[in-house]
Amino acid sequence: MENTPAKKKNYVLLTGRDDAAFCQRVSDRMDEGYELYGSPSITFNSWWGRPVVAQALVLKKKPAKKTASKSAAKSAKK
Repeated sequence: MENTPAKKKNYVLLTGRDDAAFCQRVSDRMDEGYELYGSPSITFNSWWGRPVVAQALVLKKKPAKKTASKSAAKSAKK
C-alpha cells in the first residue's frame, strides 16, 4: 500500500483547555493553510473545573486559475 497523505478537511473545530498548548494547535493549523473562521468561543466546564475554548478554522481556497480565453480577452481590450 502507498503512503498517501490524507486529504485535508475543509473545516475543523478545535476544542480544548484554555492554555498555550491550545493556542499552539491553532497556530499549527494556520501554518498548514487554514484560516480562522468566526470568533473563538469559551465556556466553563464545572465537572473539570476549568474553561474550555473552541475555534473554527477553514482551509484557504486557492485562487482560480486564469483561463486562456480570459487572458486573450483582456489583451484584446488593450
